[in-house]
Amino acid sequence: MGDFSAEVISHIDRNYIMELLKKGERIDGRAFDQYRPIDIQVDVVPAKADGSAIVKLGDTSVIAGVKVLVGEPFPDTPDEGVTMISAEMAPIASPLFEVGPPKEDAIELARVVDRGVRESETVDAKALCIESGKKVYMVFVDIYPLEHDGNLIDASSIASNVAVMTTRFPEMKVEDKEVVPTGKLIPIPIKNLAVECTIVKIGQNLIVDPVLKEEFVQDCRLTISVDQNDNLTAMQKGGGSGPISVKEIEAAIDIALERSKDIRKITEDAVKSKKPR
Repeated sequence: MGDFSAEVISHIDRNYIMELLKKGERIDGRAFDQYRPIDIQVDVVPAKADGSAIVKLGDTSVIAGVKVLVGEPFPDTPDEGVTMISAEMAPIASPLFEVGPPKEDAIELARVVDRGVRESETVDAKALCIESGKKVYMVFVDIYPLEHDGNLIDASSIASNVAVMTTRFPEMKVEDKEVVPTGKLIPIPIKNLAVECTIVKIGQNLIVDPVLKEEFVQDCRLTISVDQNDNLTAMQKGGGSGPISVKEIEAAIDIALERSKDIRKITEDAVKSKKPR
């Protein structure tokens, strides 16, 4: 996420990566537009979360947990519920992370994943309303990287999507001015699932799903959110101040449109494999 390259990668490794890319090769043998293997485990902390998932993207792994609570709506959206995404990067995942309040990298990770969810309207906010102007469901998604070997954004996006789509929480109703449970478990209302794909630019090359060493030498990063109708719902540049041309952006979009189909199928298969609680 941040720029630690000067501290943790040698000139030998940097030159090796650059020379390989010039030959059309990557350090782990993948094609430029190929993701690492994706493995998804669903409902991993049922006692503490209403929905959860662990995603392994190569040697990167992330856990996402969802909790649904009842709260008051924002004054400007009285008939809409709230979805909030946060991330915490603990040293257990990488020596690059420090103990303490969320740093810039954790804030950026949460915001980029949140933007993919919010701009695509993944969750039907109006369907989260219990009583307009008074009570709504509030969906909290917490992201925790467990092992960092690059591309935390895509791994976190997949984990968040699966956790949200497999969440079951107690239905509530207003009775005698009190919010009481109905005794039923209900799913989060899903409106439009978006998938985030991250492409990085290294020199003249665009590669998808970078490993950590590739992130250390990247010029910049582009995360593109693609919804279920192949519409682009969000785009975020980061990971360095290097320039990226319109032509390169168009090429990155083409890659994201193709790879998002693969990720969407893997995500939906994981959701279907979960037995309802």
